[in-house]
Amino acid sequence: METKGETTTVGSFDHSGGNLHDLGSLWQAALGEIEIQVSRPNFVTWFKNSELIGKEDNEAKISLPNNFAKEWIENKYCKVVLGALRALDETITKVTFVVANTKAAMPVRQKPSVADNQAQSSFPEFKIDAETNLNPRYTLDTYIVGKSNELSHAAATAIVEDVGTKYNPLFIYGGVGLGKTHLIQAVGNEIKKKHQGKVKVRYVSSEKFTNDVIWAIRNKRMETMKEKYRLVDVLIIDDIQFIIGKAATEEEFFHTFNALYENNKQIIISSDKPPKFMPNLAERLRSRFEGGMIADIDYPDYELRYSIIKSKLQDKGAQMEDAVVEFIAAKLSKNFREIEGAINRILFFQKTKGMPISVKLAEQIITELASEPIKNISPNAVIRAVAEAFEVSLADLESSSRKRELVGPRQITMYMLREMLDLSYPNIGERLGKRDHTTALYAYEKIAKEVTRNQALNQKIMSIKELISRE
Repeated sequence: METKGETTTVGSFDHSGGNLHDLGSLWQAALGEIEIQVSRPNFVTWFKNSELIGKEDNEAKISLPNNFAKEWIENKYCKVVLGALRALDETITKVTFVVANTKAAMPVRQKPSVADNQAQSSFPEFKIDAETNLNPRYTLDTYIVGKSNELSHAAATAIVEDVGTKYNPLFIYGGVGLGKTHLIQAVGNEIKKKHQGKVKVRYVSSEKFTNDVIWAIRNKRMETMKEKYRLVDVLIIDDIQFIIGKAATEEEFFHTFNALYENNKQIIISSDKPPKFMPNLAERLRSRFEGGMIADIDYPDYELRYSIIKSKLQDKGAQMEDAVVEFIAAKLSKNFREIEGAINRILFFQKTKGMPISVKLAEQIITELASEPIKNISPNAVIRAVAEAFEVSLADLESSSRKRELVGPRQITMYMLREMLDLSYPNIGERLGKRDHTTALYAYEKIAKEVTRNQALNQKIMSIKELISRE
């Protein structure tokens, strides 16, 4: 029978904490085992900068870079970590997690100095890099990955190593507030950092690109426009859907795209929908977009929402009861902006009341937030948005036609008119093909029931609401 010391497969340890070299070897081997059981994005997110810093008797001590990672791994991956270590060293029966630098992770709040106040008033998040037009606060390290954005993140990080050759163009699409801008700017910042400024990066919104085209035409400065956008190594353009229908802008972007692509320059594009669902996009642009890598960012699942909330709290140096965090993550499923708005409001109440917010009060705050109208919405706006989302004509949707392809969109329209505007069932029926109120009632109840269990339908309705909010 083997002794305790002999069961350790990667080195021997003493009771003072073990040989550092052997501890490192043991942890690297354990990480290899953990990586098999955890998705790659989660592995990178949570186990980055982790270390096995001690082993005393049957207990292994692991350091993590911050309290957020410590709490998450303790709650979600403790058994996985223990299992991986026990597979290598049977003497280990317990793991504990510590923060590598507690003082750095949880700074002591002191009264701000004049210099601190001046720094606060300068709003560092708005310090845009003049050369690249990138916001330096968007980094890959602060981009939290889950199932909903795993593919987009993997594709984006891959092109950092192979600029212009790996995935070109990279086309990322998803709804409002899901982190598209963060991801594409983070890639730009990472490329600039990795290549030490030797790769010229430029980020631009489609609105800014359009304004530059208009300026160049008016001032007869198209050559200046071409130099600005064609003499770069990486062009990142945000919300490309807004150039659709602007003939001069589409034309210039088409030629810019070709000039960059033919010279193996990287093109990164974001949009609220994939190219095939842009009916008014010029066919020659659609074919070029579809010739590269298309990746979506979906609505965040519970775990990603929970992670985002904890991360936001850590960034703000704030605390919130776990039950409240869990409630927010479960209640708000639309996008990160909605979640951050809820966090800010709850923290405001928490600060003014001078006490932690209960789940009951958090529910009240979130309900008030959700009930606030974005703006006045007309029934016609709802009907138009559904027609656009399902690519059917407005006339067909409002007609008495019973074509199969119209039934679903019409029922969703009835549901949304009732849910968003609280129209009467007779009014809804009258607007959509002069139908009886019982038809509208049936449609509402059917969709209301289905939306609670059909994630795809729920996401479709959310995307339609986003279309309405942008009108």
